[in-house]
This record gives sequence, structure tokens and C-alpha cells, in this order.
Amino acid sequence: MDNQKKAITLSMEGANTPVLTADGTPYIKAENLNIGYSGEVIVAGINFESGPGEALALIGTNGSGKSTLLKTIVGLLPPMGGQLSVFGIPPGNNHARIAYLGQFHHSGFVLPLRAIDVVRMGRFPQHGLWKRMSQQDDEIVLSAMRTMGIEKLADVPLRSLSGGQQQRTYLAQVLAHQADLLALDEPTAGLDAGSRELYLHAINDELCRGASIIIATHDIHEEAALCRQVMLLAHRVVAFGPPQQVITPEALLETFGIVINGEKRLHVLECQLMDDETQRLGLNLPRR
Repeated sequence: MDNQKKAITLSMEGANTPVLTADGTPYIKAENLNIGYSGEVIVAGINFESGPGEALALIGTNGSGKSTLLKTIVGLLPPMGGQLSVFGIPPGNNHARIAYLGQFHHSGFVLPLRAIDVVRMGRFPQHGLWKRMSQQDDEIVLSAMRTMGIEKLADVPLRSLSGGQQQRTYLAQVLAHQADLLALDEPTAGLDAGSRELYLHAINDELCRGASIIIATHDIHEEAALCRQVMLLAHRVVAFGPPQQVITPEALLETFGIVINGEKRLHVLECQLMDDETQRLGLNLPRR
């Protein structure tokens, strides 16, 4: 077998074809979904499907509905209308299969936690809060920390870390979960260029593993353009589809109210199995 053969290809062909799990059920399916909170609908009429090995970017200004949609998918907010299923059942019933990274983290500043303690929390949904960590759990945690470049910070108190180091710690927690669905809200906030590269490598690996990823982001040139599908939000769905079709000056003007150049670096992330020489040289990079 050609060792360069793609394990999962996130190409533009068939971008509107329903994506299904082995039993024929999409990981996420929204039909005329209304989202909001406190009795107010923020975005109405959302329709999309997502499945294994697929990445979806949610783009919009603060308050446009990105975080609200993520919270609805993971079960933190109830749908306000329409239909939403996650792994074939209503949201909020799949915590072991979902890893959620929100914008705000409170536990690390209330409890005296070390970085490794935070990452270990990613294993709790798999075996419960009180069950003893196994050797396999420890290996998964250390692997996640190495992926995000924080293995040497394992015993450092979280509150002593810089903002970027804290964000990498929480990203490592998400990776340690080994979830089927990753819902990430502004995951690159506070990351420098090197840390962003580590993050993009990690996302590539998660897609290769078969995870579905939804990212709320402002980045139209890197994160969003790497996703198979993009949804522009401005208290409504401005546009939805492949990035080459959606990220246009006209659509971005509707979304942000200003003209943004959306022509830079439009490409799609592809999961590839690298040959031995590429892996030896550490060049397991997303295909551009």
C-alpha cells in the first residue's frame, strides 16, 4: 500500500454530501435549529451535518452566535426550536464522547492545580472521577502534554503559567479526552506562532484519528480556511459551505461590517499517513 495514501480526505468534492458514522448516523445533524438563551433567539434556521474526520469553522463577531451554537451542541444550552441530534440522540447525553474547550476556565484559579492535574481531567469522562488512573491513562496524558509542548511544565501550578501556557494546558486536556467530537471556542487565543503550529499539528492528528471538530474562530486565513466547511454568523447564517465558496469579500462584509481580504491561503486540511523519512524528520505537516 502506498504509504502516502490519504487516510481521510477533506476535499471540496462532495462537500454537501451527508457525512455518516458506521451505522448511518451523522455525528451532528441540525435542521431548522434555533439557538439562544434567556428566552431570546440569537440565530434561527441553522442547517448542517458533520461527521467523522470533518472540521467546521464558525466565524463571526463577538455575540454573533458562535459560542451559543457550540454550547447548544455540547448540551450546555437547550435548543430553542427545530431539531438537533448529536450522535443520533438529543444533545447533553454524550459527555464521554465530547471534549469542549470554552473561552473561560474557572477551576484552575479556585483549586491549587498543577498543569498535569488539569490535563488528567481529560480522562475523567472515560472512567469516572474517582477511579484510579491506569498506566494507559498516564501515557495518554503525557502524550497530550508533549503534543502541546508542556511536558516540562507538568508540576507547575496552573496559576503560575502564562496565558499562552494555560491555553496549551487546556488544549492538552482536550486531546487527552480522545473524544469523537471536539468543540473548540477560540482555541488559539493567547497562542504565539510556535504554539499555533503545535495546535494545527494536533488538529491534523485528531482529524486523522476520525474525530469531528467544530471551531469558533475569528481567523479566516488559517484555522477557518483549513476546515472542510465554514459557517459565517451574524445573528443569522450569512453563508455556509466550503471555504473557497464562503470566504468572499462580500460575505465577510455582511459578517463583520468591514471589507476583509479573504483570498489569502485558502486550502483544505488533509489527513495523510506520512512515510518513515517524513516522520523521522518531524515533518508531519498539514498538506497545503
